[in-house]
Amino acid sequence: MLQGPRAKAWLRQVVIAVVYGLVMALLRRAVVPHWVLLTGVHLCVLLLMRYRDWPALIVGEAASLLPMSVDCVELWGLPWAITNVIPATAIMAPVVYLARQRWRLYPTARGLNMGGLLGLSLAVSLVLTAYNLITLSITKLPPGYVVHYDKQLAQWMLGNYLGVLTVTPTVLFVRQVWPNFHWREFSARIAENRNVIESVCMVLPALLLMIWLGLSAPHLRQIAQVAMFLPVVWLSMRHGWGGTAIGGTACSFAVVALMPALYDHDTLQAQVVIAFVISSMLLLGAHISVLNQRAEQDRLDARSALALAQRNVQVGEMHLRITSMALDQIRETVQSGYQIVAGRLRHPHPVTDERAFLRQASIAQDQLYRLADTLHPLAWRERGLSAALREGAIARVLEEAGVKFRCDIKGVPSSLSGHLQLAILRVVAEAVADACLRKNASDINLRIWCGEKSIRSAVVVALTFVANEERLAGIKWDELIPRITRSASGAGWSAIEDRATTYGGRARERVMSHGRRISLLLFDEAGPAVAMVAGP
Repeated sequence: MLQGPRAKAWLRQVVIAVVYGLVMALLRRAVVPHWVLLTGVHLCVLLLMRYRDWPALIVGEAASLLPMSVDCVELWGLPWAITNVIPATAIMAPVVYLARQRWRLYPTARGLNMGGLLGLSLAVSLVLTAYNLITLSITKLPPGYVVHYDKQLAQWMLGNYLGVLTVTPTVLFVRQVWPNFHWREFSARIAENRNVIESVCMVLPALLLMIWLGLSAPHLRQIAQVAMFLPVVWLSMRHGWGGTAIGGTACSFAVVALMPALYDHDTLQAQVVIAFVISSMLLLGAHISVLNQRAEQDRLDARSALALAQRNVQVGEMHLRITSMALDQIRETVQSGYQIVAGRLRHPHPVTDERAFLRQASIAQDQLYRLADTLHPLAWRERGLSAALREGAIARVLEEAGVKFRCDIKGVPSSLSGHLQLAILRVVAEAVADACLRKNASDINLRIWCGEKSIRSAVVVALTFVANEERLAGIKWDELIPRITRSASGAGWSAIEDRATTYGGRARERVMSHGRRISLLLFDEAGPAVAMVAGP
């Protein structure tokens, strides 16, 4: 007896044969000669199943056909009964095997070889149509019965080809969306797929409306059947070949739903139009899918580039922070050093003026403090963004020079990451330094709006520079410009634009009658910072 892996392999083959035979027996009851869905099912199974499972498929389908051949052998003859037992899967298998070996037909990251799939569909339809004609030619027909082979050829060719177009592209699309056969993952992807959502919410109601129109007004039935290709075109333009697959399946079912009789001439004409439209849109949709994937890849590359730029900026800010902290420690060392020197000089030189030493110590400490604050704002590090803007070095320098500076912040700045808060400080410093170099800002109004979105936070920064001729004359530009330019790079507007672009936003400048305004929109992917947390 077989045991282990061999027993499991044989059990698998038996299960495949039984299940496939039962499915074929059920689906064969819904076969329409000019709309053979079984052909599409056969092709899907042969494309997706392993070669080692093909014999089980053939045996299962042959077993499902055997009762029909036994029951009708006296009516249609023994030759027909023998050929009828030969399953369509066995006839299609050589063609599909050659296509799978020579063409790449499966859904991949780049899409589907749509030209190869349509060529395979046409070849399969031709082979099955030829097989049906051979079976018909050897069938024992009633006396006087005339066979119109041209009509049969057209109907079987159309039925097989449209059956493939109805089933196969949709199954391959689902296989692409659901690669690992996990039901939870599949349901989540289907629920999030815009193609499926738009098909259910927009295309399906439109097709139902056309079906109702064709049933309620018989003289408009053919127009409704032909017009059903419009949703296919719309989905193809939006979602590529996946939209064509879903729209083509729904459209084919809708056309057959309006069929008043089995061999209705108008329905056959509509099916010819639908088959042509689906084939054309599949080819066009495959190209659109490639373009969409390229655009999506470009967006991912752009986001990766922005993320890399942000990380580089963050690394630079961390180095500046370390240097600033080191300078702050040196400032404290300078103070203690001057005190020690002054204490030692007091005994050998009692007449030495200690105020000169204290003044030099104060000047050195102030220079070190300004340098440390320029590298990394100390007020932001200790008390947060609001304090750094309202009471920091920029606000003090402007106030001492005679420039009015007002800051209004709405929202919660602490909800932004530390890196974005630093970016806001850098942008404000660049804009203020640029305005001071132009000597056309007597009043500076800063407004910041901090908002939150579902995925990332956003902040809007608006700087309004007002030029008052009377007040401009009283500003101490000689003292202001050297001090304010130390906190900026000197690149001006280009540095502001680059900083906004780095954080996924944009910068705009607008000239007004009384001055100019700079507006910036910045986005924060990370949310609140962890590594560079500022004060509250």
